[in-house]
Amino acid sequence: MSNDVVLLHDPRVAAVPVVDSGEPLVVARLPRLHVSGEPQGSRVRATVARRLLRADAALPVGLHLALAEGWRSPGAQAAIVARYGSRVRLDHPGATPDDVERLTSRYVAPVAVAPHVAGAAVDVTLVDPTGRELDLGCPLDATPEESEGRCFTDAPVPPAARALRTALSDAMSTAGFVNYPTEWWHWSFGDRYWALVTGRPAALYGPVAA
Repeated sequence: MSNDVVLLHDPRVAAVPVVDSGEPLVVARLPRLHVSGEPQGSRVRATVARRLLRADAALPVGLHLALAEGWRSPGAQAAIVARYGSRVRLDHPGATPDDVERLTSRYVAPVAVAPHVAGAAVDVTLVDPTGRELDLGCPLDATPEESEGRCFTDAPVPPAARALRTALSDAMSTAGFVNYPTEWWHWSFGDRYWALVTGRPAALYGPVAA
C-alpha cells in the first residue's frame, strides 16, 4: 500500500463539512450476497441506488454487480471497529493508539466518518449470469492479515482476478463512485471521503437512521 493513500482516520476526512441532501434510504436493486450483516444492509441513499444501476449497465457482457452491504447502523460499525481494533493491538503490541487507529482504518472506518453509516457506501463484487460469485483475488471482506494484503485494490493478484478488478473499477468510476484503496470491494458516493478525494466542498450525506 502506497504511503500517500489517504485513510479514513485522516483528520482531513473528518474536516470535510456535511450538507446533507436529506435523500432517503431505498433498497438497492441488485442481487444480494448471502453475507452477515443487518437486514437493512440492502439500503442506500437514492442517488447511490441509481448510480449502482448505471455501474451495472457499464460492465462487460456476462458480468453483473452483487451487493454485500450498503447502509450500516452506528452500533454495527462500532462493533466492527472494536473487534478489528483488538486484533490490530494483538498483532502490533508496540503500536501507539494513533498507530492502532490508522491500522484499523485500513479495514473499517471510525464511526463518525463511516460512509456505510451515511448510506453512501457499498461493498460490491461481480457475479456471472447465474449469480455465481467470481474470484477477484481474495474474499470480499477479508482483512489485510487474512488476505496477506490482496484486499488492497492495486495488490498483485492473478491476471484473471486483475481483469475483473479492472472491470469493476471502470464501471464504478464511470458511475461516479470512489474506491477505498485498501478494499477492492468498497465504493462510495456523496460521503466525506468521496468529497475529499474528488475535491468537493462538502459531503452530500451524513449519518442517517434506518
